[in-house]
Amino acid sequence: MLASGLLAASVVLTACGSTSTAAQEGATKSTQAKVPLVVYAAEGYDSAVTNGFQAATGIPTELEDHSTGTLLAKISAEANNPQWGVFWSDGSESYAALDRQGMLLRGFTPNTGTLNSLGETLVPKDRSYIPTGVTIAGSIIYNSSVVKNPPTTWSQLLSPQWKGAVGMNNPAISGPTYPFVAGVMQQLGGVSQGEKFFEQLAANGLHVYTTNKVTLGALLSGTIKLAIVQNSAGIGYQFKNPQLKVAYPSKVAVLPSVIGIDAKASAAQIAEAKRFAQFVYSKRGQQLMLSGDPHGDSLFIPIIQGTAQHPQVPSLSTLQTISPDPFLWGPREASLNQWFTTHIAQ
Repeated sequence: MLASGLLAASVVLTACGSTSTAAQEGATKSTQAKVPLVVYAAEGYDSAVTNGFQAATGIPTELEDHSTGTLLAKISAEANNPQWGVFWSDGSESYAALDRQGMLLRGFTPNTGTLNSLGETLVPKDRSYIPTGVTIAGSIIYNSSVVKNPPTTWSQLLSPQWKGAVGMNNPAISGPTYPFVAGVMQQLGGVSQGEKFFEQLAANGLHVYTTNKVTLGALLSGTIKLAIVQNSAGIGYQFKNPQLKVAYPSKVAVLPSVIGIDAKASAAQIAEAKRFAQFVYSKRGQQLMLSGDPHGDSLFIPIIQGTAQHPQVPSLSTLQTISPDPFLWGPREASLNQWFTTHIAQ
């Protein structure tokens, strides 16, 4: 779910209100003119959360909601004059790459909620980005009336049984897909081994689409039998299509949703962006994340203590998972996405 520039796209939070730094931390009354806070986001619940933030704080926010790839391209184009204040999307790899470029504010962690043990593992050492939840990259969605025994490992997709029957998104367009690609490559032993796997998958008739909606549409139409997509998307489709089931081969990649703050923003914008992250970690912010996209991104595994996930979302402890190292795979995202587009998607 990208060129090195694409790795820079994100969420711009532009809040029209900036008090003194102390005021923005809730310590004093606003004494300065508010500034716009622009949010670049690729989350299904981003509108609900930004509207809730504005209502709770009085800080006007401007939401730019697009796919992760589109936002990363936008951030790349704005590299010399960033227009964003906050970047919110799935996959920490892009944020690790942005951090390497010095584009993210470091050293900040919200204190309005307490991370659980899973959440603590997702925080980078330099605190350059803020994890907000977890889904699974690359689960397999299938029609149980057609497929009785879905694959239990990724290598099984290469068998003649699944020739021409598998579909997935292009990671250069779908941000959550790249962590799946990275996870497969990491467990196979590296880039060359991973490239060989996807080349074999392509030779076995892999279908490559743009987004979850298109890939799952191909599954429902019968064009493919197995759809490799983010698990929240698959679970969401089950509400209207109960014949769809979600399988988790060994191993599946943990996919954090992540917030980054523009390091080049003004002091006022940075203070407002911090307030936004604080709001997301708050009880109200968590409620909006869980309700803002009930058949999509709201179907996540919470990382804030006291937040309960939807009953259809599996516990992470029941799955065999892998967590791709974002600082290893983030800098490779642009080149690997280009390789995938050129060699696999064509």
